[in-house]
Order: sequence, then C-alpha cells, then structure tokens
Amino acid sequence: MRVALGFRAHSGWAAMVAVAGTFDSPRVLDRRRMVVAHPELPGSKQPYHAAEELPFPEAEALIQRATESSQALACEALESAVNSLGREEHEVAACGVLMNSARPLPNLESILASHALIHTAEGAMFREVLIHAARELNLTVVCVREKELDSDSMKIIATLGRHLGPPWTQDQKYATAAGLRALAESDREPRVPSGSPRVRSLRRV
Repeated sequence: MRVALGFRAHSGWAAMVAVAGTFDSPRVLDRRRMVVAHPELPGSKQPYHAAEELPFPEAEALIQRATESSQALACEALESAVNSLGREEHEVAACGVLMNSARPLPNLESILASHALIHTAEGAMFREVLIHAARELNLTVVCVREKELDSDSMKIIATLGRHLGPPWTQDQKYATAAGLRALAESDREPRVPSGSPRVRSLRRV
C-alpha cells in the first residue's frame, strides 16, 4: 500500500503520522513522536535561544552543531519509520511537512538580535531538519501551509480519534492532513521505473 508521512514540528521533536487513502476516506497506519534534539547536547532543543548571548563565532558554531545533530537524529528516526512500514508491505511515497507563513529570515546576526526572530528561526530549523531527512531518503517532500488546510477535511480527520484513541491532538490531526496532501501530490506525479533512483524534489503547495 502506498502511504505518506505527515509531520508537525516543535522545538526538539515532531509529531509523525503515517497515512493512506484520501481526505474523504483516510487511514492512519502509525503515529510516533520523533525526537530530533539530542538530550546530551547543550542547547539542542532551543539552539538560537542558547546562542543569543554568545559571541557571534561561538553562537554560529553552536547552531551548526545543533543543526547537524538534529539532522542525524531525524534521518535515523525517519529511516526507522520507513523500514517499519516496509516490513508491513507499505511503500512510503512522500512526506508532508507543515509550514507557517513567516517571511524569509535575515542573516544570523540579525536573527540573534531579535527575540521574535529567534523563535521564528528555531521553528524553521526543525522543519528544515525534517525536510533534509526526507530528501536524504530520496522521498518527495510536500510543504503544506497550516492556514491552507481545508476545514471540511479537518472535520473528517478529527473524527478518526474516536476509534484510534490518544494521542489525537492538533499535532496528529494536522500531521495527518499534511500526509494526505503529500500522498495526493505524489499520486499525480509520474511513477519512477523500478530500480531507478527517486527524484529528490521539494514541492510547495
């Protein structure tokens, strides 16, 4: 069965949902909390906050270490989820990552000078970490803006919690919607011949 993974990122972790079907008839196959910040790495959960008061070279190095560590954790966790689904004969076709509507960020020095931008940058960092991991596994990535999710579709998704049980918070609901959008997008793309590498792409919707 072709499935997609949907993600909603937070500082240091992300809600992941594996879904199949359509918005009218969704099927949830797996739910996980993916840890993407190493607990023993100082500042890994909020690297921009940790770097705020440091001299710029140290701040830059801290953020770089945290980013690379989070990328490695995300790749490991995503590969584990894909392999687990594969053992159940499910093919992961794409990943949907929820995005916000923030403007492009300025340079790092400007970010560290603004507490509001620090919050924005950390959110962007963990979303980009998930995108990096998906592309490393040659999975198509579909970026889904939360404000563009259809309210009627979300009502259908909300009802899934009745038989799935907890956790079924906004994180899981939105991640499910992102996964379904990614699956629909991948179904419209030409199939890659067997044995050929998957095309790495970042499709924005």
